[in-house]
Amino acid sequence: MAEGALVGVVKGITEKAGNLVAQEIGLLWGVKDGIKKLGDTVLTISAVIQDAEKKQQHNNQVRVWLERLNDTLYEADDLLDDIYTEALRREVMTRNKKAKEVRIFFSKSNQLAFGLKMGHKVKEMNERLDAIKNAKGFHLDERPVETQVGGYRVRETHSFVRTEAVIGRDNDKEEIIKILLDPNVEESLLILPIVGLGGMGKTTLAQLIFNDNEIQNSFEQKLWVCVSDDFEVKVIVKKILECAQSMKPEDLEMNTLINDLKKEIDGKRYILVLDDVWNEDPKKWLNLKDLLMGGARGSRILVTTRNNRVAKITKTIQPYLLEGLDKEKSWVLFKQMAFENGQEPEKSIFKVVGKEILERCKGVPLAIRTIGSLLYFKNTEKEWLSFKDSELSKVPQEENDILPTLKLSYDHLPSYLKQCFAYCCLFPKDYKIHKQTLIQMWMAQGFIRPLNQNHCLEDAGHEYIMDLLWRSFFQEVEMDKDNNILQFKMHDLMHDLAKLVAGSYSTTCYSEEEIIDEKTLHVSFGGQSQSQIPSSMFKSRRIRTLIFHGQLWPLGQQKLIYNSALVTSFKFIRLLDLVNMDSQTLSFALYYQIAL
Repeated sequence: MAEGALVGVVKGITEKAGNLVAQEIGLLWGVKDGIKKLGDTVLTISAVIQDAEKKQQHNNQVRVWLERLNDTLYEADDLLDDIYTEALRREVMTRNKKAKEVRIFFSKSNQLAFGLKMGHKVKEMNERLDAIKNAKGFHLDERPVETQVGGYRVRETHSFVRTEAVIGRDNDKEEIIKILLDPNVEESLLILPIVGLGGMGKTTLAQLIFNDNEIQNSFEQKLWVCVSDDFEVKVIVKKILECAQSMKPEDLEMNTLINDLKKEIDGKRYILVLDDVWNEDPKKWLNLKDLLMGGARGSRILVTTRNNRVAKITKTIQPYLLEGLDKEKSWVLFKQMAFENGQEPEKSIFKVVGKEILERCKGVPLAIRTIGSLLYFKNTEKEWLSFKDSELSKVPQEENDILPTLKLSYDHLPSYLKQCFAYCCLFPKDYKIHKQTLIQMWMAQGFIRPLNQNHCLEDAGHEYIMDLLWRSFFQEVEMDKDNNILQFKMHDLMHDLAKLVAGSYSTTCYSEEEIIDEKTLHVSFGGQSQSQIPSSMFKSRRIRTLIFHGQLWPLGQQKLIYNSALVTSFKFIRLLDLVNMDSQTLSFALYYQIAL
C-alpha cells in the first residue's frame, strides 16, 4: 500500500466532487446528488484514515480494511476524472460551434448512454463506500483531515548544509589516503574495498577522499562511477567514459567502447571509485578488471560495498572496514539534528533520553540524522519519552539492517510528504533528480496543495523538497552560482524505503519478466540498458505515470505503439515521459494515441 497517499486522494476526490456539483454538470445526467454524496462519504471516512494507517502495523483486520479502502478511493478518483474530463469537453464544444463537426471523432458516440453509464457507476461507487464506512468498527480515532502545516514544528529556515557535514571520519579519511598513496605497494593496480553497513557513510567518505587535494594532485585521471544493482561490464565502461569525457559515448559498440577506454586510461596513473557494488559473480568482475589493467603503475581502484563477498572478490589488499561512529561523535551529530542551533536544552531529561535513543542507531550516521531530524519537531519531554518507549522500542533490531529504524522517520512525515517521497522510487538508484522536474511530476499527480491562495504550487513544491532535504530523505545537493538548488540524490537505503512504502502501486521495470500488478498506478523503466515492455503491463488499466529513464528495444516500442490494449490503458494517465524514444517513433506514437 502506498502509505500516506490516501489523505491526498481524499482531498482530490472532495475537491473534484465539489467542483462538479458547483458547476451543476451533474444535473445533465441526473447524478448531482450522487456525486455530492460520494464527496461527503469520502470526507467522513477520511477522519479515521490516519489512525488506521498507524494501527495497521499491528492489526491485520485494519490492514485489510485499508487495502479495500485504498483500491476503492483510487477507482472513485478515476471515475470523477472521467466525468470531469467529459464536462470540460462539453464546455469547449458549447463555446465553439465549429467544433461540432469533429465532435463524433473526439467524444463518446452516445452522450445519453454515457450519462446513464456514469450514473450507474456513481451509484455503485457510493454503495461500495457505504459498505466500507459501515464495516469500519475498529474503534479508530477520528481526526480532521491533515492541513499543510501538519501539526509539526516548522523551521524558520531550511538549512541542509548541516546534514551534509561529515562528523567523525577524519581518521578514516587519513588512513585510507595513506593506503592509496603508499609508494611501497607491490601491485601495479591496487584495489581497496571500503565495507560497511548501509547508511554508514561509505559513499560520503569516498567523496571526501576523492576530492582531497593530495589525491587530486597524485593522479592524471580521476574517475567516479556509481554501479549499484546493474553490474554489466558494457554499462560500467560507458559510465567511465562519460565521466572521463564529460559526455555520453556516441558509439555503443563494445569494441569501440573498449578502445575508447584504453585511450583514457592506458599509460596513465588513474584513480577510479566504483561506488555501491553488489556483484558477487567473479567472472563479471574479472572481465571488468582485465579492461582496467592498462593504467600506469600506482593506479588505484576504490570500491564501496555493503557485501563482504564483494570485497573478497575485488580486493588486492585487506578491505577497510568502516565502523559506526563512537558515542561522542554520535552525540555531536545527534545534537546538530535534534536541537535548535545544535545546542543542548537546559533540561537534562532530553540528553538522557536522547542518548538512550542513540543506542538504537548503532552509530550509523544516516539513522542518527533521520531520527534526530524527527525529534527536532517534538518539543516536550512526554513526546520524546513516548517515541522512545512506544515506537522505537517496537522496531525489530536486525544486526545489519537499519531500514526499520528509517521507516520510523517516514511514519512521522506529514501525509502530503509521504506520497511525494514514495513517488521518488520511480527514479533509478543514484539518479540525479532535477528539482524543478520533480515538482512538476508531483503537480501532475495532484500531490501539491498550496498553503493559501497567494501560495503557488511551485513554491509549495519547493517547501516540500526543503523539508525532505532537512529530514535527510534527499542528499548530495548540487546548486547553481546563486545557491539555488538544481538537483540532488536519494541514498540507496532511502530508495529501498521508498520502494517499500510505495508497495505494488509503483513499479520500476528492468526486464520483460517484471510483474506489474493490476493495481499499479505508476510505472517507470529504469537502468542504463535497453528494456522491453513486460506482458503483465497489458493487464493494468489504472496507470497514471509512465516514464522511460532508459531506452526501449524496438520490439518494446512496437508494443507501445501498436497494441491498442496498452494505449487504451492510458485513460487516466497524468504523466507520460517518452523522452528516450526516437523522434520518429514518438511522433507516430502520439499520432496513434490521439487518433484513438
